Amino acid sequence: MAHRVINFYAGPAGLPLPALERAQEELLDFAGSGMSVMEISHRAKEYDAVHEEALALTRELLNLPANYKVLMLQGGAHLQFGMIPLNLLRGGRKADYILTGNWAEKAYKEAKLVGGENVRVAATTKELKFNRLPFASEIKVGEDAAFVHFTSNNTVEGTQWHEFPQVGGKPYVCDMSSDLMWRPFDVAPFGLIYAGAQKNLGPSGVVLTIIREDFLEMCEAQDLPSYLRFKIHVEKNSLYNTPPCFGIYILRNVLAYNKSLGGLAAIEANNRKKGELLYGCIDRHAGFYKGYVAEKAHRSLMNVDFFLPTEELTAAFVGEAKKNGMVGLKGYRDIGGIRVSTYNAVTVDNVKTLVDFMEAFVKKNG
Repeated sequence: MAHRVINFYAGPAGLPLPALERAQEELLDFAGSGMSVMEISHRAKEYDAVHEEALALTRELLNLPANYKVLMLQGGAHLQFGMIPLNLLRGGRKADYILTGNWAEKAYKEAKLVGGENVRVAATTKELKFNRLPFASEIKVGEDAAFVHFTSNNTVEGTQWHEFPQVGGKPYVCDMSSDLMWRPFDVAPFGLIYAGAQKNLGPSGVVLTIIREDFLEMCEAQDLPSYLRFKIHVEKNSLYNTPPCFGIYILRNVLAYNKSLGGLAAIEANNRKKGELLYGCIDRHAGFYKGYVAEKAHRSLMNVDFFLPTEELTAAFVGEAKKNGMVGLKGYRDIGGIRVSTYNAVTVDNVKTLVDFMEAFVKKNG
């Protein structure tokens, strides 16, 4: 096997090795077709089996009730930022947005272009540079809100909703691009969930959208271009146009691997162990590794941000880690420091390797 590094990039991110090895084995002759899955018509039975399995595995792993539809679309979360208000904010409907970071703010700005004054801010921690989530007392939701939008995990700032926000029983619309399937959760409060695959699910080019039937009925948008209508994608089973076939195939491989591990309960146990190891090291050396997030209860188990005492030490940390086979540790450009992305594909042993490196680094430089 070719040399493999430990991949801590925030996205596109690492993929489980068994999912890649399966693709390698099947690349030139998929399902006895004599072709790659990238070459087969999206109407062919060989591809259709992959498509249906990806949808079924999504339903199974998330324990989705029958009244939820699963879509596999293109355009990433960015297109969903616009599609959601275009479909759901019709007839004067209003929505409230909770702003907790870079991507939550982008979603709000796109919705504002569509909904204008009908799109409101329920809470924001921008004045704190998004270094924590809003407290329950800071969230103000209108009685007339059709839904409340929030981002479940903030990849840039390293915060995550471990308990979903209290919004007075209003339905959630949620961007779960960076933590969908990190643990089991009850989908019942959610009217719509969307997730770009390239962080925790698969390669770039696919976005999973899960929409409840009552929200689908709200999508009376006949004046929209066809591709922007959720109802059309549901009617056509995500085959309205040529789908990103290879991306969906890799997504299927990842979901099948997730199932083989024991599903989301087993994945959650691994993710919590990784968090204990990494945050344990940061807290042991709090004078050297300084976390970005102000509230420990708001720390993400997908993206961990911290700073070293100087820019020189930060550069040395990144450079030495790379020499030791660990990449993707440089912090986001607007924040700096170090960012460790520990999505599902990152193993407990990978994090142990990083923590051993961090212990040695602080011993040498602290």
